[in-house]
Amino acid sequence: MMHTRQTLIYAHRGANREAAENTRSAFDHALQYPIDGMETDVQLSRDEIAVLWHDRFLNKVGLPDQHIDDFDHAQLQAMNFAAHFSPQIPPETIMTLQAFVDAYRLRTRLLIEIKNRDWESVTRHQIKVRQTLDMAGPVAGDTVMASSFNLASLIYAHQYRPDFPLVCNFEPEQTLADAQRVLAEQPFLHGLCLPIENLDEAMTGLLRDHGKCIAVYTCNSDDEINRALNLGVDILISDLPQHALALRNLRMNAR
Repeated sequence: MMHTRQTLIYAHRGANREAAENTRSAFDHALQYPIDGMETDVQLSRDEIAVLWHDRFLNKVGLPDQHIDDFDHAQLQAMNFAAHFSPQIPPETIMTLQAFVDAYRLRTRLLIEIKNRDWESVTRHQIKVRQTLDMAGPVAGDTVMASSFNLASLIYAHQYRPDFPLVCNFEPEQTLADAQRVLAEQPFLHGLCLPIENLDEAMTGLLRDHGKCIAVYTCNSDDEINRALNLGVDILISDLPQHALALRNLRMNAR
């Protein structure tokens, strides 16, 4: 498969160097740049409300030994999820997935990572998958995609919504052989999302040969961004989307 599409730049949890990650402010800041998409993370409150949060623990709100699912949504709403970024900025409550989709689905592409944790029951994993795909709504191409490190969740998601583009996230220790096996066993996958350090010509060639989307995380340095651009990835996820855009534009203008 020949790659012809321009690499798309996605803001990692919004513009997280300019506002607290996964908050409305971070997403609104990201949209001040001509980004192509935004990546976010979904977890489930104790009372089964899908909310945006990346970390395993709640260190950033002063609760280092507790998880999102230790609290009901109303309790989470009472916490300030922006205080860790700066004590001087206005407080921000946790954002629900529904609010995120409603606010941004028609404004940019979305990549929604489903954070299914080892300590959660499979039932809660499946609830989170169904909520994510239901809230994302009808799909048109790959403008909205879901991803996860949990392959079982992606298999369940495909059974639930066979039309939905699903991306398997790879850990740094996973290899080309792992990619070959996953693509052979799960041909429904839309693509893989790889750590930038795992990206090379062999991995790129494998995914291109299978006609799959290539996404990479998290490209922040010039070397990382240029490596992804040189290999022609489809999606480049960055904490510095404005810098990635500038480097991409330099290449385009040099042609």
